[in-house]
Amino acid sequence: MAANSHIERLLRHLQRHGFVRTSDLETLGVSRVVLKRAVDRGQVVRRTRGVYVAPDHATTRHTDIAAVVARVPKAIVCLVSALEYHGLTMQVPHAVWIMIHKSSHRPTISTPAVRIVRASGQSLIAGVQKHTIEGVIVQMTTPAKTVADCFRYRNTVGTDVAIEALRDCLRKRKATPADIFEMAKADRIASVIRPYLEVLA
Repeated sequence: MAANSHIERLLRHLQRHGFVRTSDLETLGVSRVVLKRAVDRGQVVRRTRGVYVAPDHATTRHTDIAAVVARVPKAIVCLVSALEYHGLTMQVPHAVWIMIHKSSHRPTISTPAVRIVRASGQSLIAGVQKHTIEGVIVQMTTPAKTVADCFRYRNTVGTDVAIEALRDCLRKRKATPADIFEMAKADRIASVIRPYLEVLA
């Protein structure tokens, strides 16, 4: 009976939050044995290493973002993943792009695929907003910061992606030229982005 009550507690948490991490188990007073039993019974499904969801959990195009951030709560979703979320690219990201502190330990995530960039200071903390995706609180760069980041990491994502992002951001009025330039200053690439802003703004 005790094991069943623990499973019920686990399922209530899933219903409320949409997912459960193995790191949540101690707080919930639920053992890994109980979690395994729930998985074996089909009451809980492993989404990715350390993250579990209900079997009827509805996936969306942002499910992978939620799964990665559930594993790495301090990660900031950025670059192509943030562009796609904000509707600033036609590209479908083949990985979840995250930004972490330059001295942070690299997270070990086998699936979904993850691309990692590193930053510090204003480049890391400026232009970050919170969104809730499938019950997970996600830190993500704003449209203006995302565009600036694309120019900062243009050798990684491609200059064509950065220019397309800037053009779409201005056309769709997701940010003003002043907003983007402010974020470019935080990224220390104001001189790089200025000519593009002068042409496209």
